[in-house]
Amino acid sequence: MTICSNKWIAWLFLTPVLVVMALLVFYPLVQGIIYSFTDMNQYNMGSKFAPPSWTFVGLDNYVDLFASIFKPDSVFRDVIVQTLVWTFVNVFFHFVIGLGLALLLNRNIKGRGIYRMLLMVPWAVPSFVSAFSWTWMYNQTYGLFNIVLQKLGFAPIPWLSDSFWAMVSVIMVNVWVGVPFMMITLLGGLQSIPPSLYEAARVDGASPWSQFWNITLPLLRPVAATATVLGVIWTFNMFTIIFLVTRGGPVRSTEILVTYAYREAFMNWNFGMAATYGVVIFSFLLAFTVLYRRLIKANSGEGVYY
Repeated sequence: MTICSNKWIAWLFLTPVLVVMALLVFYPLVQGIIYSFTDMNQYNMGSKFAPPSWTFVGLDNYVDLFASIFKPDSVFRDVIVQTLVWTFVNVFFHFVIGLGLALLLNRNIKGRGIYRMLLMVPWAVPSFVSAFSWTWMYNQTYGLFNIVLQKLGFAPIPWLSDSFWAMVSVIMVNVWVGVPFMMITLLGGLQSIPPSLYEAARVDGASPWSQFWNITLPLLRPVAATATVLGVIWTFNMFTIIFLVTRGGPVRSTEILVTYAYREAFMNWNFGMAATYGVVIFSFLLAFTVLYRRLIKANSGEGVYY
């Protein structure tokens, strides 16, 4: 009887969360999936003056979308490639820089608390504030970066008007914003590793690199795996930075799937196709998460050796 009553109490406390999740997550998700099978647009979506007149078109949106990949001038293919490059490069630098800073802050150095606080500032500042600040620094004539380059005798860089430099620019902003989260997450993982393992390794003559490779990395793997998955999801869906800094330009050279879906919905007013993009984004992230977690679990049986 006590066990049953405890279960009901647990469900009672979970009910408000489940209701909120159902209204804010699951209902829009199901609605978006349904819309992806329709031809909904600004003319047939309905209003208070006219009833909805959109129709179900089955898999036509998906067929048209994936068939466009094989066209010579496929925008969708270019957007997919740019999204993968954007996600991989950002998460790579998030992890590498975040791990390096976490290793430094895990050492017993003077003023460690102040350094942690300062390094968390980019993550604490709203992303739109960071985007506007960096956009000002990228200004080709009056921006801080080009002024410094000219003082040093270099030519100014067209940060936001050149395809290559525009992608570099938004990646720099997103790395600035995302590194603190990775740093503080990995720092928590480092502090959970028992110091006795390092002491035993030093007694046995293990080098610092051997300790890092055979103790730190294996024991940090669960935390790193979760942080990487979250980093991929957030970076894959990072709409704010790209839209506010480059708006996907120049000539869609920084467009990613989430900004392209927004453009399809609120500039082309093709809600059915925009919902299809949303389902594709969700499918990509779901497949990546499942495969990545399985890969991590398959390799989690390795021991700690030095």
